[in-house]
Amino acid sequence: MPVGVSARAAPWGSPWGHGRAARRTNARAPVLASAGPPPSALPLFLFRRDHHAAGRIPLGGSMNARRDPLARIGSVATPQNRPLPGRADQVQNAAGGYVWKKDIWRKLTDFLILGTVGGTYYVGEDDLTAANADVVFEAIRLDGSRVVALITEVSTARPARAPKPYPALFALAACHALGDEATKYAARRALSRVARTTNHLSAWWGYRKSLHGKATASGTAPVGGASLRRALASWFLADTPDRIAFKAAKAMQRKTPQGEGFALRDALRIAHISPALGAGVRERLDDVARRTMLGWIAGTVADDVAREVLPSVDAYLTAKAVTTAEQAVAVVIERGVPWEFLPDAMLREPKVWDALIDTVGMTALIRNLARMTRIGTLAPMKGATGRVVARLTDRDAVVAARIHPMDAWLALRVYGSGRSQPSLQAAEQTWRPVPAVQDALEETFDAAFGAVEPTGRRLLIAVDSSGSMSWGSVMSDAKKGAGGRRQACGSPLGTPYEVGCAMAVILARIERGNVHVIDVDTRVHESKITARTNLREIGQWSPSGGGTDLSLPFVWATEQRMEVDGIVVFTDNETWAGRQHASQAMEGYRRTVAPGARVIVASMTAAGYTIGDPADPGVLNIAGIDASLPMLVNGFIRR
Repeated sequence: MPVGVSARAAPWGSPWGHGRAARRTNARAPVLASAGPPPSALPLFLFRRDHHAAGRIPLGGSMNARRDPLARIGSVATPQNRPLPGRADQVQNAAGGYVWKKDIWRKLTDFLILGTVGGTYYVGEDDLTAANADVVFEAIRLDGSRVVALITEVSTARPARAPKPYPALFALAACHALGDEATKYAARRALSRVARTTNHLSAWWGYRKSLHGKATASGTAPVGGASLRRALASWFLADTPDRIAFKAAKAMQRKTPQGEGFALRDALRIAHISPALGAGVRERLDDVARRTMLGWIAGTVADDVAREVLPSVDAYLTAKAVTTAEQAVAVVIERGVPWEFLPDAMLREPKVWDALIDTVGMTALIRNLARMTRIGTLAPMKGATGRVVARLTDRDAVVAARIHPMDAWLALRVYGSGRSQPSLQAAEQTWRPVPAVQDALEETFDAAFGAVEPTGRRLLIAVDSSGSMSWGSVMSDAKKGAGGRRQACGSPLGTPYEVGCAMAVILARIERGNVHVIDVDTRVHESKITARTNLREIGQWSPSGGGTDLSLPFVWATEQRMEVDGIVVFTDNETWAGRQHASQAMEGYRRTVAPGARVIVASMTAAGYTIGDPADPGVLNIAGIDASLPMLVNGFIRR
């Protein structure tokens, strides 16, 4: 079959005999290997009529070529489209190959880190999301308190483990809506740690209403009684009054993921915070500052009264009152106000952003690099540019701000593109990237992984470069709008292949030369990745395409007699094309070349299965965009 033949045009399904891909509603024509399909996938007209299902004779073959069908059963080389003999714990992946099903907690961790936006090559976004939601619900049923603990661990980790908070917020909402009393209590206590901003709280609120609410003429109303009241109250009571006022001043209202309005004032009304909620609440309400903060958010305490008690309210009201750039610069320098406090007109002034460079949070700084370049604050050889570079390359500050490496890489991609469209209604914005800022963002990416010492071990890294790894995005800023429609704006993080390459680069940099990287589809390809690879190059690369045979990293290493201490595979686990399973090839490598070699399978999608045998103590299954990946690799390979 020639390269580029559509999956829908192939009479035997696609890719190469696996009809699931052809039935996938959002399938595109895959890039197929030119070497041709395995014999089991060829259409019947290519065989003589005297064939049997278990032993077809290709045209030009002979009866003597027919093999005993029992000869095909063995533990050394089993085709990937068949399960391993004696292993009832294998499942079929979406491509038709057999792999191992991950346990419920590994699946949940993958969902919290990877999310489901964009789906995969074989499974649409809606189906993948539904499957992962079922994982959340099942985990809550088994041990809801453990689910809350895992959510909190992933959400609060430093360096940050997940690039986006929404999977964790959904899971926490599910714990509170569907869990038993112990789970609800744990979820309530964790809410302020996981939902750290008004935007986070609005997302949690939207998910919570969808999971346990009732339809009304204006949308969905929550159901929950005292449990829901206490959860919302905990958000307003967990931190100091001034810090809560600061969050409220930055954003009093937001949209839920379902597109409905959410206001802190409404949440406070539903919480109905009063001494009746318990002794701890009574003690907090004895605090004048707490009562003032609650009253100001509720609209019952005047601005002039609140600003006398709460410094954040005073700074917010002062910033909102400025009318000139000079006044704005003064309030930024003297009061250290965030950019959200300032009037919109002031945010178009270069000198205002020049002052904000030293005061805004790291996340805000990264998100506004394009704006500062567009209005002229940042330019080559400017002092402001040097100060931005200094902040972006401050490793301790990057880790403290929980900057996820993928957010840094996304910023590098978006900033380097020189254009963006913030929303469907907005006009496209353009700017000329400053090279020094681009270089600094590369250092931000490195720093976001934290301080990781090299293992001193030899690593072979294999990046799955099959056609399915070029499908969709691992993560995207796109969100569900009103009516659940996907908003086609924002900036995608990249394909699984691109992200896998980026993660391979950071491992190569950390290990300083003790790494060799290959690309794998149905063949082994030379990779462009070295420790000196510029991350900006990766966006220009395309995977080799074709089918998937994830036994090849181990077969190739065996053939090359390449003795390594660990093999890391970045993949979506949709392997199907090999003549033996990856685990069989791995055992062959250990038996003949490196007995102690360890294997790490880094999943680039939350598909729920893996090529790594969970019963093998020398195999570690992890999420491929986990910022703790270098540390996990370090610890596991060193054992």
